Amino acid sequence: MKNKKHKSALQQSVESAISRYLSDLDGEIPCNLFETVIAEIEQPMLQTVLRHCDNNQSRTAAYLGINRGTLRKKLRQYQIEY
Repeated sequence: MKNKKHKSALQQSVESAISRYLSDLDGEIPCNLFETVIAEIEQPMLQTVLRHCDNNQSRTAAYLGINRGTLRKKLRQYQIEY
């Protein structure tokens, strides 16, 4: 048996949301679950961190651990105003 480590609140929230999603599928096989989850998490994360950083893209990119070019690409991808 694996050593159970304490889960962060974020991990618990994600685990709970994915479990609910799978349960709501009522036996249907999900399609592209990985991409779906990443897209559902990425957009609100970008919006929240950008807001927290007062729309400063350099700070936002630093918080996220990505470069500013990647951040701008993702903002365009999700049509997030900045």
